[in-house]
Amino acid sequence: MKIKHLQRILAKIGFGLCCIGFGIQPSYAQYPCSVMKIISPYPPGGASDVLARMLVPGLTKQLNTNVIVENKTGASGNIGTDFVSSAAGDGCTLLLGNSTGIVINRNLYKLRNDPILNLRPVVEVAAVPMVLYVNSSVPANSVAELIALIKKEPGKYSFASPGSGSTHHLLGELLKLEQKLDMTHIPYRGSGPAIADVLAGQVPMAFESTGAMVPHLNSGKVRALATTGSVRAKNLPDVPTMKELGYPKFVVENWYGVFVPAKTPTALVNTLNKEINKILASSEVAESLAKMGSLNSEQTPEQFAAFIKREIPYWELLVKQSGATAD
Repeated sequence: MKIKHLQRILAKIGFGLCCIGFGIQPSYAQYPCSVMKIISPYPPGGASDVLARMLVPGLTKQLNTNVIVENKTGASGNIGTDFVSSAAGDGCTLLLGNSTGIVINRNLYKLRNDPILNLRPVVEVAAVPMVLYVNSSVPANSVAELIALIKKEPGKYSFASPGSGSTHHLLGELLKLEQKLDMTHIPYRGSGPAIADVLAGQVPMAFESTGAMVPHLNSGKVRALATTGSVRAKNLPDVPTMKELGYPKFVVENWYGVFVPAKTPTALVNTLNKEINKILASSEVAESLAKMGSLNSEQTPEQFAAFIKREIPYWELLVKQSGATAD
């Protein structure tokens, strides 16, 4: 009898512990999908792909679901962006989008789905300033000296970009417009080839993200003249900003964020925002973002949406004034 009585007591304790264990599971332990896909609209190895994969371990653990990254590339990010725009609003399909795909391309392409109308901002993941850099053979040690050099010999100078309509391209066009410069745009298929030709001296200058350029700047083959953040870049603290130098329109970051289909319920958006902000604040991820030169800050979905709304007219006007096309 005593043994049976003891067994009943242990069974009750075990059941109680199980209940406590279930009780402390997060409220979203039953996330509404067994597999979450983060769509990267650019090829593996690029910033969007790297940032998407950076979120996978944390989301897998915190949402108690399987998370994978799927690359749907092409048309300057439009294919992957459109795929998520058309997906079900069930929290199972996310986009790791960027400024080009969300606010710039809509001015350059005839899109089936406008990202502004068909996607819902969840959270900003990173914001990386650009750097204006020149080949070391260019006799200019400042932005003012570079502008004077181009004006002295109209038509001689050109600038590289990873593609027509990119942030890099439009910043070059803005420099041409603001300073009335005669220089030629040379588009490439991606940042890698564009950087390679500036390093080799085939093209004298370009704008590029600070994260991509830091290793090359240390080589001595190229020289940084200015960055485009609102404050100095974390990974290039000795390089002045364009704003500091008297060019206030050049406050631009190449930003990245998570988006979901517009019809996604607010509760799911808020859950994703909360959990991704936790990941971004973790020491390992925060350190990786700092190495990229990211200026990211914790934001609510509403704050991220308000930021994007302010970005729309800036790029709309610049594309119109510059006459930039996607070709």
